[in-house]
Amino acid sequence: MVYSNTLKRLELQHAQGAYYSLPELGKLLGAEVNRLPHSIRIVLESVLRNHDGKRITDAHVKQLAHWQPQAKRLDEIPFVVARVVLQDFTGVPLLADIAAMRGVAQKNGHSPKLIEPMVPVDLVVDHSVMIDYFGTKDALDLNMKVEFERNRERYEFMKWGMQAFNTFGVVPPGFGIVHQVNLEYLARGVYKDQNDVYYPDSLVGTDSHTTMINGIGVVAWGVGGIEAEAAMLGQPVYILTPDVIGVELRGELNPGVTATDLVLTVTNMLRAHNVVGKFVEFCGEGTASLSVPDRATIANMAPEYGATMGFFPVDEKTIDYFKGTGRTEAEVDALRAYFAAQEMFGIPAAADIDYTTLLTLDLSTIVPSVAGPKRPQDLIKLTELKSTFHHLFSMPAAKGGFNKESATLTQPYPLAGETGATIKNGDILIAAITSCTNTSNPSVLIAAGLVAKKAVELGLRVNPRIKTSLAPGSRVVTRYLSETGLLSYLEQLGFDVAAYGCTTCIGNAGDLSVELNQAITEHELICSAILSGNRNFEARIHPNIKANFLASPPLVVAYALAGTIRCDLYHEPIGIGTNGPVYLKDIWPSNEEVQSLVSYAMNPEAYRENYAQVKSHPGKLWDNIKGVSGDVYNWPESTYIAEPPFFDNFSMTPAPMPSIKGARALGIFGDSVTTDHISPAGAIAESSPAGLWLKEHHVQKPDFNSYGSRRGNHEIMMRGTFANVRIKNLMIPPLANGTLYEGGDTIHKPSGAQMPIYNAAMRYLSDGVPTVIFGGKEYGTGSSRDWAAKGTYLLGVKAVITRSYERIHRSNLVGMGVLPLQFQGEDSVESLGITGNERYDISGLENGIKPQQEVTLTIHREDGSSQDVNLLLRIDTPIEVEYYEHGGILPYVLRNLLAQANSA
Repeated sequence: MVYSNTLKRLELQHAQGAYYSLPELGKLLGAEVNRLPHSIRIVLESVLRNHDGKRITDAHVKQLAHWQPQAKRLDEIPFVVARVVLQDFTGVPLLADIAAMRGVAQKNGHSPKLIEPMVPVDLVVDHSVMIDYFGTKDALDLNMKVEFERNRERYEFMKWGMQAFNTFGVVPPGFGIVHQVNLEYLARGVYKDQNDVYYPDSLVGTDSHTTMINGIGVVAWGVGGIEAEAAMLGQPVYILTPDVIGVELRGELNPGVTATDLVLTVTNMLRAHNVVGKFVEFCGEGTASLSVPDRATIANMAPEYGATMGFFPVDEKTIDYFKGTGRTEAEVDALRAYFAAQEMFGIPAAADIDYTTLLTLDLSTIVPSVAGPKRPQDLIKLTELKSTFHHLFSMPAAKGGFNKESATLTQPYPLAGETGATIKNGDILIAAITSCTNTSNPSVLIAAGLVAKKAVELGLRVNPRIKTSLAPGSRVVTRYLSETGLLSYLEQLGFDVAAYGCTTCIGNAGDLSVELNQAITEHELICSAILSGNRNFEARIHPNIKANFLASPPLVVAYALAGTIRCDLYHEPIGIGTNGPVYLKDIWPSNEEVQSLVSYAMNPEAYRENYAQVKSHPGKLWDNIKGVSGDVYNWPESTYIAEPPFFDNFSMTPAPMPSIKGARALGIFGDSVTTDHISPAGAIAESSPAGLWLKEHHVQKPDFNSYGSRRGNHEIMMRGTFANVRIKNLMIPPLANGTLYEGGDTIHKPSGAQMPIYNAAMRYLSDGVPTVIFGGKEYGTGSSRDWAAKGTYLLGVKAVITRSYERIHRSNLVGMGVLPLQFQGEDSVESLGITGNERYDISGLENGIKPQQEVTLTIHREDGSSQDVNLLLRIDTPIEVEYYEHGGILPYVLRNLLAQANSA
């Protein structure tokens, strides 16, 4: 090996091994490796260690070792990750794809075992549980029983996968949220191979908040399921060499300011600086002062501020966290020794690293805040929330408002079923302590418990109509809340443990009462949810709740007590207690009170005992799931699991490049269309194409479950693509009052008929007419939902044309063989007068594709005129060109595996 002299001895307390030395590589190449950002160095180590002269060449090693802060980014990095992490919504369709690939391998005369994950894969079941029951001691038990009843077929499929694949493991339901389980249990710091060569942990995960693990110095980010499959099957994860934005934190947080306030401020700040697609790395004394849970909270929301990662280097606090969460002495020793040997131990000063750009944030300037009501980056100071809501209430929808008459803001409306009961705009109907962002952070959970304790002692209660829930990210949380005596106070306010999973933050809040839904829809009320989550996009939390605010767990409790967003918590009483008005200051805990109890959360034995049960005692419900055996899956008749169609008519020779002539617009969308809008998510409407399909297959409405739980069935998912009740297709004329039409319909051309997008897509496919989608800025923002791309592909869409893309969704489109194209300069749907009445040709790809080349969109208008527009092809790297030419990443990988087997 060219770089064999970089392999050095690693001295450990109880063992010995080797490692590939980055300082030695720097000497060999004359590169200032010690000034590279730590995140770049970890990627460089992977490139060095996996250098084979084929997939990873000398040029890759040298290019990255000589990374320059302000260079133009044209080179791609083949990054081989140590492992892959899945959540169940994305994991099930991924498992289905790999099961289908085994079938193809067998049909082509090969052993099915040819298709096998080449790195460890862990699937954590955390997305399936819903808040059907709440506010009672038995809520957790009842919700889990319903979860298993709804998802038995999916769980049987997972159990098949566990026995079929050697490197595929499952963390069963009821243990926690994937990212917290990863942080507390799955991540082991550094690993060693069969030759005792040590290397740092790294991974990709099929959830955008995989970045939470960046808080302990692990390079990782979220990818779509199709990219994750390629990584599992031995493909490097290809990325453009990134810019690295340094964020120097100074000072310290003021009393009463939480890690949630910090991360919402960071999200707002970094969105404004446009860090989309870049690495963000934190440095400075303020960073060093943060606890690991606080760092993980900031790292978690990297998707919300748009970065690929929000990275924190390894230091003494990382070591303390590993000890406190029950890692072994050998693992702690290896973590310290490895990073010290690589000269990467400790939080660097800003002056010690060459960053593309250095930003500075003074922690003392951060104040209590929330974010919303529709996007996580829209920061609102707590002191301004009431006035902001009042302002947004009557602001036009085009400016982010709700377009309501201001006179109706405080008007009471009768609530059926309760004599004299009323409901108002701004009333809080869901209050949830939920989400990986905050439930992994003991300081904010203990603060929530203290708020509850003080409130109960002062005689406050939560209105029972508010759907309150506590969904910890791991069972360790329940243990320390119980040991501190705080859980009982949360329970007295209705915050009983209802689930161990993502719940409200991903749209699994469950439904409201019939009476509440009826009042909201009849009077078009703008009611609210308050949650300690990271996502509040339209229709995500609940289709009838339009104002959703992200806040710290203690603020969730406080607002639940207040019962309305129209309360100024700083100046108005939260409620009337036993002895009169109670204000926020009366129940807010001091930093000293919180810190005195945090030690309960760092009990190594508690973590070891809890996670030992993953294999030894996963629970009776899981034990009762009987998975089928065999190397090849025999696809049953199921509305949950179906053989995916992506390998239909598979051959070893890729099909010719598709021609896009005479295309029609399937939809035209504005800015900030998220994967929540595109991908099937949340409840399945009875009258929707997916609901009608289920009824045709004898599934009744109470058993519909959610789109997420049915992600293993493409018939459901393609019918739910672009079916969000809040998506706004600009092809449909506005309503009489000027409000944009909402819902998953389109106008079929040339008939002019309005119909569901799925129905129109099937008509176009039947008629042999290609289709395109138009969008605005930040198209595809949101969770790493591979079905946003898979559904687009199955609807027959050949190209998506927007002003800008979110990173993961753009790559997923390429991975499914859909062209991502981008307007240039000031060009847009509006400026070009695109209405959907036109026909469209796309040319310029006939003679071969180059990354980021120009292509031509020809717009044929109804009056017979035409216009040529130059677009940027957002196939960004050479490997993406190959993926597209093969019809997607999965056919590409499968053809390579079969070709290698044929030549062996």
